[in-house]
Amino acid sequence: MERFNMVVIGGGAAGLTVAGGAALVGARVALLERARMGGECLNTGCVPSKALLHVAKVAQLIRRAPDHAISGVSPVPPQDLKKVMDHVRAVQARLAPHDSAERFTAMGVRVIAGSARLRSPHEVEAEGTGEVLWARHIVIATGSEAHVPAVPGLAGAGFLTNETIFDLDALPGALLVVGGGPIGCELGQAFQRLGSRVTIVNHSDHLLAREDPDVAEVLERRLAEEGVTVWNRSKLTRVALVGLQRRVDVRTPDGERCLEVDAILVAAGRRPRVDGLGLERLGVAVDDKGIKVTPAGRTTVRSIWAVGDVTDTFRFTHWGGHQARLVVRNALLPGATRDDRHALPWATFTEPEVARVGLSETEARARSVAYDVYRVPFDRVDRAVCDGEPEGFAKVLTRQGSGKILGAAIVHAHAGELIGEMTLAIKHGLSLSKLGAVIHVYPTLGDVHRALADEHFLGSILPRFAPLLRRLFAWTR
Repeated sequence: MERFNMVVIGGGAAGLTVAGGAALVGARVALLERARMGGECLNTGCVPSKALLHVAKVAQLIRRAPDHAISGVSPVPPQDLKKVMDHVRAVQARLAPHDSAERFTAMGVRVIAGSARLRSPHEVEAEGTGEVLWARHIVIATGSEAHVPAVPGLAGAGFLTNETIFDLDALPGALLVVGGGPIGCELGQAFQRLGSRVTIVNHSDHLLAREDPDVAEVLERRLAEEGVTVWNRSKLTRVALVGLQRRVDVRTPDGERCLEVDAILVAAGRRPRVDGLGLERLGVAVDDKGIKVTPAGRTTVRSIWAVGDVTDTFRFTHWGGHQARLVVRNALLPGATRDDRHALPWATFTEPEVARVGLSETEARARSVAYDVYRVPFDRVDRAVCDGEPEGFAKVLTRQGSGKILGAAIVHAHAGELIGEMTLAIKHGLSLSKLGAVIHVYPTLGDVHRALADEHFLGSILPRFAPLLRRLFAWTR
């Protein structure tokens, strides 16, 4: 039986970060991956979706060229999806070597192709070969997969998920998207811009249910302008295959709707990939949300850790990377550290993008947290106006009566880039006043942070000192 300091199950973004980090500090590491190296992020998630979004954005820029005083093509024809997907695959191919078995083998990691099953808290069986590996620490990084709702007729009619939609070579004339979360909104907008007629069926009150309603409203308005139909508080109830079409029944607040579409994309949430690992037999706690982990990344079995989408925390590549670094540190090096959930940013890469860090207003009210909120629309930010991108706003929540930042949300074309400064402030406990004291280049979008600090000064600080200042100025006249 070959012995290792660490065995990692899963070669996606989080698992590769663990394996690479452990090898770099000198540990003996094995990595098991049953499918494609790079996992969801490279193959069916972040990379292909962002490449697709870029192509769709170019099509939209051409469509909107007259808005920027440039003669454009009107109407922009539906795009050749095969060429689009060829571009997406080229981007994946360019990034694939970073996640390859060859790269990690060169780093000293033993890479094994195949599924894994836990035989004990220290033993992993490589199924197919029957080989058993012993490890001081086992890290589970098997990721997640699309949750498919139990809708009558859906399986028989056929549907797409993020794992299959990038295999399309023909543009659907009409596409139904089931789910109004980040995946549904991003891919729905992309396919509309490429030439499909897109309808999003969303069970929540508004798109992006984790965000505040005023944030979602900006995105919904843009999608409507681009021709996307959004049915909120709605549910897909039945699907039937009629020839080459899918006839779908949808229950909406306005009654039953029926339409025919060429394809259905299911983007109704994710479920952890834990089947076949043998977790329950060893006492590793797991539920519908995923494997339960401590802030240090440990499961309920001391020698077994978990990172990334398979855990019961968050499903973001950058969060999985954060967890992975913690586990390398906590399992292999002296000292211990915890994850940093309060300073976790995320973004949905629609246009406009939607980004957040910390508490939302909805969460603050639910937790009875007293807060002040300051808001700056981007039509007050000179660079946004110059770039023809005045849509959206930034808002920040501070503890009531102080400048301590509790959370921030930004909805704008570049929100994902802008949220970093607020994340840094929350991470290091910087007040909104200190953030406002930073000199920003003019004209840049980052000036929105200074504008938020000005709102805090004018709305909270100045009123407290105004009476004293008036008396002082009267005395010194």
